[in-house]
This record gives sequence, C-alpha cells and structure tokens, in this order.
Amino acid sequence: MKIALAQLNYTIGDFAGNTAKIIKAIEQARIEGASLVVFSELAVCGYSPDDLLDYPHFIQQCAEALNEITKSTIGITAIVGCPVINTHAKGRRLYNAACILKDGVHVDSIYKTLLPTYDVFSEARYFQSNEVFKTVDINGVNTAITICEDLWDEMDFFSYTEDPLKNLSVFNPQLILNISASPFNADKEKTRYEILRNQAVNFKLPLLYVNQVGAHTDLIFDGNSLFINANGSIAKQLKSFDEELAYVDFNAALPEQAFEEQERIEQLHKALVFGIRDYFSKMGFTKAVLGSSGGIDSAVVQALLSEAIGGENVTAILMPSQFSSEGSVKDAQELSTILQNPYHILPIKNIFESFETTLNPVFNGLPFNVAEENIQARSRAVLLMAFSNKMGAILVNTSNKSEMSVGYTTLYGDMCGSISVIGDVFKTDVFALAKRINAHQTIIPNNIIDKAPSAELRPDQKDSDSLPPYEILDAILKAYIEEQLSLADIVKMGYDKETVERSIKMVNNNEYKRYQAPPILRVSSKAYGRGRVIPLVAKFKL
Repeated sequence: MKIALAQLNYTIGDFAGNTAKIIKAIEQARIEGASLVVFSELAVCGYSPDDLLDYPHFIQQCAEALNEITKSTIGITAIVGCPVINTHAKGRRLYNAACILKDGVHVDSIYKTLLPTYDVFSEARYFQSNEVFKTVDINGVNTAITICEDLWDEMDFFSYTEDPLKNLSVFNPQLILNISASPFNADKEKTRYEILRNQAVNFKLPLLYVNQVGAHTDLIFDGNSLFINANGSIAKQLKSFDEELAYVDFNAALPEQAFEEQERIEQLHKALVFGIRDYFSKMGFTKAVLGSSGGIDSAVVQALLSEAIGGENVTAILMPSQFSSEGSVKDAQELSTILQNPYHILPIKNIFESFETTLNPVFNGLPFNVAEENIQARSRAVLLMAFSNKMGAILVNTSNKSEMSVGYTTLYGDMCGSISVIGDVFKTDVFALAKRINAHQTIIPNNIIDKAPSAELRPDQKDSDSLPPYEILDAILKAYIEEQLSLADIVKMGYDKETVERSIKMVNNNEYKRYQAPPILRVSSKAYGRGRVIPLVAKFKL
C-alpha cells in the first residue's frame, strides 16, 4: 500500500481554500499511485477554531466541505481531520474526528479520546471524548487510527485513565496512524520524536505521523511528519515549515535512518520567520513598521521581518530623545541600509519637553523617575501608531520575553503592536538569534550586538542597573515560568536566594501588564498569553 503524507498549511475557517488544497493533494496522490492519503487533525476547518466551534453555521460549513472532499476520493482512500456532530444523547455536541473517505463515500470516523486542556489547548470545552475503540481496515491493512495526543504516553497531561493505543492493541493492528496538530516548541523536536519512537517500539508496529504546517496567530506548526519503522528507525521524515506531499510504500522494504535533530537556534529562526510570514499572509497585511532604537531587540525583529516579507516592505522609525546616543542612531541607520528598509528619523525631544511643560504644575519639584521614562516610550508609540494608521503598515512589537517577564516594558508604549515577534524569546536567545542572522554575512551591525543593553531613557542607563545579568535572569525565568518550579526549587539549583526572590516578585507584580500585551508567537513550552493564565489578584505565593 503506497501512502501519501499530506503535510499542508491550512487557514482557520477558509473552507474554500482548505477544501481546494485537500482535493488537489488527493488528486496528486492518486496520479502518483497512492491508495491512501493522510491529512492532519481538523484539516477541514484549521486548528484550532476555538469558539468558532460554537457557531452552528461553522459546523455546517465543515460538513459541506467534507462532503465536497468525499466526492473527490474515487479510486483512493483519504483520512481527513474534521469536527463532526455527536449524535448520541449525552456529552458535548462535537467530536474531533478522523474521517475515513473512500470511493466517494464517508465510510467511517474515528474520534479523539484524550482531549488536551493544558497550556494553549482547551479541546474538552468543545469536544466529547471517544469511548469506543476499534481498528479500521484500510486497503487490507488493519489500522489503529489515533488523533494527536491519543498517541502520547505522557498521561499526566490528561484527566483520563484511558490509554488509546493499549485499548487498540487488542485488535492486533498492523499499522499505527496518527493525524496531528502539534505546535512548534524550540525544545520539543527531539522529545516529540522520542514519544513517537517509543510507541512504535513498544507496540512493535510501524507508525505514520502527519502533522500540519502553518501559523495561526500565536501558534506555529512545524510539520516534521514521520514514518517510523517498528524498530524505531525512520523511513521518512518531512521538512519543517514546508508544505509537502511525500510517499511511503507500506508493503516494501523501507529505508532505516536515524533521527536528525536540527540545531535549536536555527529552528527558532525558521519558526519566527515562518510565523511572521504566515501571519501577514493570512491577515492580508503587506507592510510593517517598527521602532528602531539601535538596540538588539528591534534589530533582530527588523531583520526577521525583512526576511519574512521583504526589506522594502518594512519601515523603521528612528525616534531619538536627548538620552539617545549618537552611536545608536548611526547603528539603526546602518541596519536599515543593509536591510534595504525605508526609514525616517522623528526626534521626540520636543514632544517630551512639551509633556514636561504641560505636567509642570503637577510634577514641579519632583525628581526624574519612571514617569518621565514612560512618557518617552509612549510618545514613540503615538508616532508609530500614527504612521501605521496613515500608511497602512502594521506595527510590530519588539519586546523580548525577559523584559516582558519582569515588567521592563511600558504599557501603551513599547508594548504596542499587532503581533509580538520575540515576546517568547529570552534575551540570551535574542543575542543568539542575532549571531545566527549574521552567520554568513554581517546584517546586524556588530556595534548593536556588542554594546551593553540599554533602554536609553535616562543618562547612561544600562539594563544591568535594574536587572540581574541576563544569563542569570533568563535561567531563573525559564525555571519559574516554563518549568514551573518554586522559589525553593530554583534556589536549590544554585542561584542566589535574594536574586531569585526579586526576579519572581517582578514577574508576579507585572502580570497585569502582560494581560494587555499583543499576541505572541509561541516558540516555547510556556508562552505568555492564553497558554499561561494567572489570576491578577491572587495572593498565592509560588
């Protein structure tokens, strides 16, 4: 049996586009002699539709699209992810289904059992869990069809006691088939492969895993679909972040190769560029604008934007104040020249002084502090939004995860933007990305990479005046936010107790800011946004 793995990029709710893409892949697979073509989880509507699933006409369009796809399966079998209505008297109104289509007939459906409710996922809110286990005959091959998490052996993620594969193994399947919507995580690639490999080896069965590619606002799907032999070796591995229709012959002797893990920062770079490009494409945006300070964060975002949508489509606005160094302005100009970005210099000195004059009756005699610093950041945001409104360019946020974590960022100032590109990237990784971007030629001027980080909002300001060194801060933040360790656990790792306490206090005290942040491209196991929901008024001390 020749099987086609359809690793495609879907758009949520674009039924016409998704249907056309799926039918085209079915027709191509038929021409190439495949008898089975496999698509990813919720391919018909895109993953995840969230509250769109509550709208009856959305589900109706899912059914209509699936019907059109079914008509195209003459002479071939297709497995397509789609929500279907639960016709039983109990439970949620929908199932997350793998629909089996053959010769123009919807012959059967397999329903998802383990519905994730952790991190960014909330499937149990919409779907009924499967309670009936069965295998399916696919062209003479007894097949155990699973959907995403049903294949996992990390049962602590779920509130269920069912083990889908163990339940399916009693039917003596010859093949495990998994359709998935598994988001990218810079530290996940090998872990995900090990889960798949372990299941193939444990059950002594070949395993086919089809993931999707694409970005849906914050979620980025990397693909990396696989066919794994029963001994755990890889017969086929598809590319990351690329649409691909690839083939394996289940009845033939298959290649055996080792898993090739890609370098972490390289994958992070690819993911961010891909996430930007897909966001702009699916939203219909063509132009971007950002504030260019001559610092490392804006420089990395500017380079990523230029790679994703073209340098000519990225406008940099340089907004020096009386505290900006001459070097920073020159560095920002050099960066725009290298990237071929149009840029404008709009000094904010007079704007800032106007605010000082207006506020003098209230502020008179009080020392310069964070209020004046934030006025500068918010003045810049006003200029950026004005340019965005007038020119139709989308403002892109440049804050990194370290600064967002500890509140070293200004509400309605540098937190503005339609999308946050590096809001899930710690500062140490921002520097690593800069070096990656410069791997083959100097794109980001070395002065930007080498100088000490500074917000330049007061004379001779340095980030180190207010924060621990980033290599220490980032390790503490990663342990607290992503690994969810307690203060005591982090101190046991060898970090100074006072520094840990101070860092955690800053994270907790600035939760309210992050509630108002733009969507963040998710590239870690725990990004800010819908994947980390902490009550603002909680008194619990982590």
